[in-house]
Amino acid sequence: MDNSSGVGVLDKAVLVLNALEAGPASLAQLVQTTGLARPTAHRLAVALEHHRLVHRDAQGRFILGPRLAELAVAAGEDRLLAIAQPVLAQLRDHTGESASLFRRQGDVRVCVAAAERTSGLRDTIPVGAALPMTAGSAAQILLAWEEPDRLHRGLRGAKFEATTLASVRRRGWAQSVGEREQGVGSVSAPIRGAAGRVIAAVSVSGPLERLTRSPGRLHAAPVAAAAEKISEGMRRTAS
Repeated sequence: MDNSSGVGVLDKAVLVLNALEAGPASLAQLVQTTGLARPTAHRLAVALEHHRLVHRDAQGRFILGPRLAELAVAAGEDRLLAIAQPVLAQLRDHTGESASLFRRQGDVRVCVAAAERTSGLRDTIPVGAALPMTAGSAAQILLAWEEPDRLHRGLRGAKFEATTLASVRRRGWAQSVGEREQGVGSVSAPIRGAAGRVIAAVSVSGPLERLTRSPGRLHAAPVAAAAEKISEGMRRTAS
C-alpha cells in the first residue's frame, strides 16, 4: 500500500515521527528505521524539534515532543468540557465558591468552563477570559509540571517562585492569596490526561473574607477530588 501523500518532505517527516512512536531513538536508529539518509534524518529531526514535535531525552536521544500532546489535548477539548462541566457545578455547590477550568495557551491561561456562584460577593471569570501565567493558583498548577526549561522561563516576572512550585508538586494542589487580584484567593489542582500529563487546572476562587489567607485549608480536599474525578473521566473515555 502506497502511503505517499505526494509531498515528499512531509512524508519523510511522518516517517521520523512514526519511528519515534516505538520509543527513544538515536540518529543511527532513526536512519535504520526510516531508511532515510543520515543528513536527511538529522535535518528533519532537528526541524521537528524546533517546532516541539520532537524532543531530546537526558541521553540526547530523539523522542516525541510535547507539542503532540498539546494538539491531542486540543482535539479532545470537547470531551474534557463535557466531563468537567457537571463536576464544576458539584464543586461550586460543595464549596459555595465559583469554580473554573483553565487550560494553558502559550503565555496565558484561558478559562474554558465555569460554574459561577449564584449570589453574593464572588470572583467572576468569564469563559474565554485570558489571564496571565505569572499569577494565581491555576497558573502555578499549569507551570509546576512543565519541562525544566519551560518552567524556568515561566518564572520570569511571576509572583511565585520555584520553591512554590516544588511545594505544589509535592502536595498536589496550589493556593494563591491576592496574587492575581487584591482581596481574592483561589485553590487549584491538576487535571491529567490519559498519559498522565497535566492538561488543565480546576479552581475555586472568591474573596478572602470567605476563603481566608489559607484557602487551601478550606478547599484543597474538594478541589483535588474534583480534579481527580475529571482526570478519571478522561482516562476512562480514552481507554
